[in-house]
Amino acid sequence: MLEILTEIGNRIINGGFKTHLMVYFISLALGIIIIQLVFSKLLKIVARKTNISYPLLQQTFRGIPTLLGILIGLYAIMEILTIPPRPLLFFQSLFHSLVILSLTLLVARLASGYLKQKFGKTSGAFASTSILATTIDLTVYTIGILFLLESFGVAISPLITALGVGGLAVALALQDTLTNLFSGINILIAKQIKIGDFVKLSTGEEGHVVDMNWRNTTIKTSTENMVVIPNQKFASSTITNYAQPFAECSISIPIGVSYESDLDHVEKITVTVAKEILQETEGGVNNFEPLVRYFSFADSSINFNVILRVKTVTDQHLIRHQFIKRIHARYQQEGIIIPFPTRTVNLEQVTPLAESRLR
Repeated sequence: MLEILTEIGNRIINGGFKTHLMVYFISLALGIIIIQLVFSKLLKIVARKTNISYPLLQQTFRGIPTLLGILIGLYAIMEILTIPPRPLLFFQSLFHSLVILSLTLLVARLASGYLKQKFGKTSGAFASTSILATTIDLTVYTIGILFLLESFGVAISPLITALGVGGLAVALALQDTLTNLFSGINILIAKQIKIGDFVKLSTGEEGHVVDMNWRNTTIKTSTENMVVIPNQKFASSTITNYAQPFAECSISIPIGVSYESDLDHVEKITVTVAKEILQETEGGVNNFEPLVRYFSFADSSINFNVILRVKTVTDQHLIRHQFIKRIHARYQQEGIIIPFPTRTVNLEQVTPLAESRLR
């Protein structure tokens, strides 16, 4: 058996071009299959041991096992087979190029994956932080291309000088674009705004931040519309972030009752209804104690605010809707009057003497 294997090995090593080509493709296929299986197991272990999701790891390392399999196949034929000098030199150059390409792709994917994990809020699908991912990818790919050119004997010093001069000219011509680019990067690095946050701008736009690319920020409103804002204007605007420091927030619902009402009874009924709404309605913080605060004597009513707590700012609409319906029905049952605005006009009878004076 050993003699048979030795004979097969010698035929492969000393075989012709067709034999070497067949061995290469077999080595390539085996290398890719083995690396794919190993990577799949390793990624599942990493996802299980850390808080990084498995789909994110798959997306980050997509294509890397194939490149490693090709490298293993090339290395195997260069070490095992007897290859003439000229083809061997070609395989060596190809191997070095693939190593640089694999490292460049791996670094770019790792950086993009880290940014998505760091700055993106994910819930099943990955939120886009394309501005940082694109910037990192361009930087890493540029460095990789320069190393690849140097490996082929191309002098990169003049190229770097030309890129520097050209970059200065481009920077002067694209001032607004670069301002938007760096404004977006500063926003994400500062961590005051993250993908998925619900924000409201001083200009009135509000919604969830769904993307921030090299030029603009996209906000998805509650009506499912997309609002596109240049990064420069977004960074210079006064922004209310309802997701920071945490997503929960309080809401205030104004109500007025008649002057004849028993205010203690009104407060008790209102708090009871508010607790029911928070416990029964999705989006309410069920362990929060609602508050009633009287604040003014109006023309026809005594006014107060009911303070409730919701899980996110977008949950307030349903909570308000359900509370107003329930409190209106309960006030009718309890005989508590929510008065219409009224104005009292007193008419006095005019005496004949006063009438003559008026004339």
